[in-house]
Amino acid sequence: MPGTVPSEEELKVALQALRAQHPTLGIAKLHVLLLSENPAWSVSEKRTKKTLQTEGLSLKAVIKNGPDNTPHPVSKVIEGLEVLKWTNKVQVKYFDAYKGKGLVATEKIAEGTVVWKEDPFILAPEWEIYDLQIASAACTYCSTPLGSAALAISCQGSAKGPSCSARFCSRLCLSRSGRTHPLLCSAQNPSSVPLLAFARRHEWMALHALAQCTARVLLSEQQDEMTFTSDWEVVRGLAQLGMEERAKGGWMGSAEPDRKTWKKAYDFFIRAFKEPATEPERKRLSKILKRPIRKAVAEELFEYDAFLRGLGRMSLNLEAHGGLYVLHSHMNHSCIPNISVRHLDQRTALSRITVIARRDIEPGEELFITYVNPQMPLENRRKQLLEWGFGECKCSRCTAEELDPERKIPVKAVPDDLEQELKAGLGVL
Repeated sequence: MPGTVPSEEELKVALQALRAQHPTLGIAKLHVLLLSENPAWSVSEKRTKKTLQTEGLSLKAVIKNGPDNTPHPVSKVIEGLEVLKWTNKVQVKYFDAYKGKGLVATEKIAEGTVVWKEDPFILAPEWEIYDLQIASAACTYCSTPLGSAALAISCQGSAKGPSCSARFCSRLCLSRSGRTHPLLCSAQNPSSVPLLAFARRHEWMALHALAQCTARVLLSEQQDEMTFTSDWEVVRGLAQLGMEERAKGGWMGSAEPDRKTWKKAYDFFIRAFKEPATEPERKRLSKILKRPIRKAVAEELFEYDAFLRGLGRMSLNLEAHGGLYVLHSHMNHSCIPNISVRHLDQRTALSRITVIARRDIEPGEELFITYVNPQMPLENRRKQLLEWGFGECKCSRCTAEELDPERKIPVKAVPDDLEQELKAGLGVL
């Protein structure tokens, strides 16, 4: 018996949702997935292909080019994401294949309202803070300054092996550090030391963040399936644009990509997490990763192209001070943002973020942060925004200033007093 033939609108909506969830699938695989999720439908692969091309959802259009024919990021909706554990004031919305996802208000949010607070998925802090962590002067997990040596808890991996300088401000932080630290510990996995040293030497925050993120994925795979699936969906849902694609998009200007350094970083990366250089290092890694890494994960993490995508993914999603936050990563850019991200909590102030409304936000309105300093002139903002791969900024402010170059739209600066006080006290300003 022939199946039901869906309308053009029904097919378009279904394919938009599938493309959001599976941005790298080809037409044939996406067609199979479409029929498996809609078994009552009768749709030919030719019709699926035509609709994908018409709606700008073909693989080439989604991954390679935006409206201005430059490479642009892709992202997917994170399956099973529980937004309510952070806030009931926003929800995730998928806009289209080019813009991807974002956050919209579910209710009126008054200026000054704390919309949510969020701890990082992983933390790759600014280098001044990282140096304090290495010097045992800040918590390795949450970055809180360690004022009293007597209260700090040392890394337990040092008990039966080489020394590790990591210390923690509480037993809770020590416990939570198990999500990443064992694979980045100089005592438990010494093969990670060259990778972290290379990232520090080059002040390469994206590489440091990728090391932290990879450690979390691999360690969650050693736990239960639910923990792994949750973490894996978060990573795969982040907006991504590989280093080669970013270079083609003009974010480096006329400079030639430093592929030699990329390759060297990759070699250190593989040594740290997959193929240590010596037999003692291999034995130590095998004590941590007792279960074999599944093929799909290995391909997504350890192939060279995947490594370059991972670096691009970190660069696109890191908060300014080095944290990667699940809900925060959904927010898109505007040069007149309605959201401010602050570091206000007395404890974990340099890792936990507080998201505050800069002005009244209406129900259904999208939440925006700014990816650049909004005090800069139009051309400077647009030049810096090329790094994100979305082409020339066309937000309402940029459009208005482009039409009337003499018009200047002021944007109120947002101080972060506690953050400055903390850094001053730590001697890193």
